[in-house]
Amino acid sequence: MNFSELGRVIETLGKDRGIDRAIIVKAIEQAFLVTARKKFGIQGEYETRYNEADDDIEIYQYKNVVETVRDAIVEISLNDAKELDEDVEVGDQLGIKIENPNFTRVDVQTARQIIFQKVRDAEREILFSEFKHKEGDLVTGIARRYERGNIIVDLGKADAVLSRREIIPGENFKPGDRIQAYLTDVVMTNRGPEIRLSRTSPLFLVKLFEMEVPEIQEGTIEIKSAAREPGQRAKIAVTSVDREIDPVGACVGMKGSRVQNIVNELQGEKIDIVKYSDDVDSFARAALAPSEISNIQINGEENSMDVVVDEDQLSLAIGRRGQNVRLAAMLTGFKINIISKSKLQERVNKSVANLIQIDGVTDAIAQVLVQNGFMAVGDLAAADASELAVLLAMSTDECAKLVSAATDAIAAGNIQLQPSEDEDLVSASAVPAYKGLLENNEREEDEGESKFSEAEKRLREELAAFKIK
Repeated sequence: MNFSELGRVIETLGKDRGIDRAIIVKAIEQAFLVTARKKFGIQGEYETRYNEADDDIEIYQYKNVVETVRDAIVEISLNDAKELDEDVEVGDQLGIKIENPNFTRVDVQTARQIIFQKVRDAEREILFSEFKHKEGDLVTGIARRYERGNIIVDLGKADAVLSRREIIPGENFKPGDRIQAYLTDVVMTNRGPEIRLSRTSPLFLVKLFEMEVPEIQEGTIEIKSAAREPGQRAKIAVTSVDREIDPVGACVGMKGSRVQNIVNELQGEKIDIVKYSDDVDSFARAALAPSEISNIQINGEENSMDVVVDEDQLSLAIGRRGQNVRLAAMLTGFKINIISKSKLQERVNKSVANLIQIDGVTDAIAQVLVQNGFMAVGDLAAADASELAVLLAMSTDECAKLVSAATDAIAAGNIQLQPSEDEDLVSASAVPAYKGLLENNEREEDEGESKFSEAEKRLREELAAFKIK
């Protein structure tokens, strides 16, 4: 069987599509193997080989040598086998070349479809392998069209998808526009590899800095964490392994040239460059800039911190619509509660006033109780006298009388059980949506809920330090 075009097909596919010659030859052999099975019986055993010298496909059918033939498709008699090979014996398997398979036009068309399907599969695997290695890199392409709100970006050898969620708010690309993006993921689908891009990922910001700042590429400056609210504001934490190099200044560049290039790429997104510190307190203060922090209470077990600020610094610490505290939480990886000192003092004063309604509770005793988390009459009534004795440095009997007095007052119903609520005590609370680059975790946006009562409890020890009366 001679196929004069096989060699040309193999050469053309290899050159035009960049597929290895061996892969194409294998696809051709498999295609004619399938065709042979359909034509001569699927229960038979066949083998196909591409003869490069003759530029044709050789098809062999393997049969078992037996004395008496029961199935001519898989068996051959010993006498017939010896005509082909004198040394053959019963039990051997003999390969018989099919000289003229007489493939019909339908058979050839089936083989052609299989060949091109195999070639397409090989192309997909090549593209997948090539772009899989580029995950986490910046890529540049040309916007071609919109599909369901997503932009199809031509990367040269393949198309990528920039979904509407990964486009910076306010951006509007037209077909033919150049697009630079971060390659987030490459997944194999039924239609081939799907290349996913992002312009909103914090890692896009990181890669832009790596490209603009040579010291980062050299390893002199390290990016420790990054946080973004795309199109609005971003924070990035950097540090230097060389004490003589200012990491913040290097990232800003001469007259802000380096950071300005990045701002332009991000459609005017404001970028705060923060100096990273292993000391969580110092790092948190830098992350919450430009506000001035009075005190920070860190809870390592719950991975949270309570930040106390003066009234005039409150709006700066929170930021517009809570933006500053959210970005700081993402940058540090800590849940951050912003607390106004004056509001906290006001709440404590109300709790003290609530407790001194009880006979025997003086202002000094109420102060100590509040500092230890007893914020209302009900807390005192439920307390253990022996525990109070330790806190108040009083006898157990005296503390038992205080507990009894609180219980009686509640039963009488002539006192205010709880101080008036102050919703402004905790002015802002933010949970990190991801851990920044400090732990290289995947990020999922989740606003989280504020836990005001926990923040209050963790600040009990701070009350004495602020001398709130």
